[in-house]
Amino acid sequence: MHTPFLGYAKRSFMYIKKKLNRSGTTSVVVAEKQKGRYFEHITIGISSDPFTINKFVEEGKQWILNENKKRQPEIDLFGEEKVKLQKEREAIHQFLSCIDNIMLNGTDLILDKVFDCIGFNKIEDDIFRHLVKSRLSYPASKSATVEYLKNHFDEDVNLSKIYRYLDKLSDHHHELVQTISVKHTMEVLGGKIGILFYDVTTLHFEADKEDELRKTGFSKNGRHSSPQIVLGLLVSLNGYPLAYCIHEGNKYEGHTMLPIIEEFVQKYQLDNFVVVADAGLMNNTNIEELEYLGYQYIIGAKIKNETSNIKRFILSQSKVDRQMFEIDKGNGRRLLVGYTDERAKKDAYNRNKGLRRLEKSFHRGTLTKEHINRRGYNKFLNVSKDVTISIDYDKVNQDAAWDGLKGYLTNTNIPTEQVYEAYHNLWNVELAFRIAKSKIEIRPMFHFTRKRIEAHVCICFVALKVYKELDRRLKQAGIKLSINKVLNMAATVTTIQVRLPLNKQVISKTMLMKRHQVIAPLFDENFWGTH
Repeated sequence: MHTPFLGYAKRSFMYIKKKLNRSGTTSVVVAEKQKGRYFEHITIGISSDPFTINKFVEEGKQWILNENKKRQPEIDLFGEEKVKLQKEREAIHQFLSCIDNIMLNGTDLILDKVFDCIGFNKIEDDIFRHLVKSRLSYPASKSATVEYLKNHFDEDVNLSKIYRYLDKLSDHHHELVQTISVKHTMEVLGGKIGILFYDVTTLHFEADKEDELRKTGFSKNGRHSSPQIVLGLLVSLNGYPLAYCIHEGNKYEGHTMLPIIEEFVQKYQLDNFVVVADAGLMNNTNIEELEYLGYQYIIGAKIKNETSNIKRFILSQSKVDRQMFEIDKGNGRRLLVGYTDERAKKDAYNRNKGLRRLEKSFHRGTLTKEHINRRGYNKFLNVSKDVTISIDYDKVNQDAAWDGLKGYLTNTNIPTEQVYEAYHNLWNVELAFRIAKSKIEIRPMFHFTRKRIEAHVCICFVALKVYKELDRRLKQAGIKLSINKVLNMAATVTTIQVRLPLNKQVISKTMLMKRHQVIAPLFDENFWGTH
């Protein structure tokens, strides 16, 4: 009767053998078959008791195990590995216990670099820096900004401290940020400004009462009943902000341009430059003053307000897409008039849209005398002797004759194509205002004192400069992503701070994952080395 128990050697195995003796007892023996031969190794025990016999069998199995280990020592394949795994787990637990902070600060790191590269780090003021960056990464109210700084960067900035800061933000900051911005822009443009673009916008307040600054006036945003201020912005080619000015909400926008340009030119000793502005900012007085000061200009011309002879000449010219012609107005002034099919379609569409609105009001009987004094396509209305309001379709046809025509007035001698190109770069100012309103959220404003309003605009001006410089850097590096996408992607980049107890140090590591590779250059110090 055998109880086999296999060993490890090939062509042989040991087993437990139970031998029945003549005396009626059973011997428990360890036997082995090797190369066709059987022999016994050891008798474990002899007994007639079944319990004891089973015990001898187990002892025999153990004997076989021990013998096999002697013959072929067991290799512990996993012993060292288990030790390594345990040590690795202990090391990770030790590492995690030393983490002091984890920050979602990728956006902050990038904006810090841009802020410093422009030169705004000369303003050694942490609150100013935080407020500027927050306008780009998390534009919100000052109280919401406080929570943002605390939650993301562990920056404990008190709200009352921010308001006190805004109250003391002096005109010195206004002048300093403009000087820094101008110096940097000159470096970017090769040492020369060349062209100055100026435009204005209105910024409204969520308030009912006016004061000496916040006044109701014509709103470019359709908020005619809300108090507002007028903001003027001076930018260079490519839309880099140079200077800004703040005026009362009811001030005529044409009176805002000359003071800021004259101050800017004198302060930075500019020469050989051209002022570019929209027709809405100019009147004959402004033009004469520009010429008196010796400034060159390119402005949008109000060709429908020209003399009868000039208007007849303009309308007599053939309308050829993208063709311009020139009229000498004397005293060095040139009136350039161009036509495009695209503009003609746009003019016709807008007029027809306005006309349909008037016709609906007319058929409903809701046209009144007050419509005559309103802007827009109410210019087509006519008042008869019996004070009856009607639509004058002759005026409509006369207006259609001007479709597609656009005039430019200049006292420069530069070629026609360059005049056209320079004027149409005014979109840079429009873009700057759109960025300020949509990305930086300069409006609506909830401040009520002049100092805080001025401080808010100053902060937004610097944020606009940082935005434009980041845009320039991305294009220069061939990173084909919008600023919004870059900042949103950077918002998921974390920095881990680890405390070393023995070294008594804290080390930081910014974690860039595979999804961050497209913006990885922005976290390389060498990227920010040159302009």
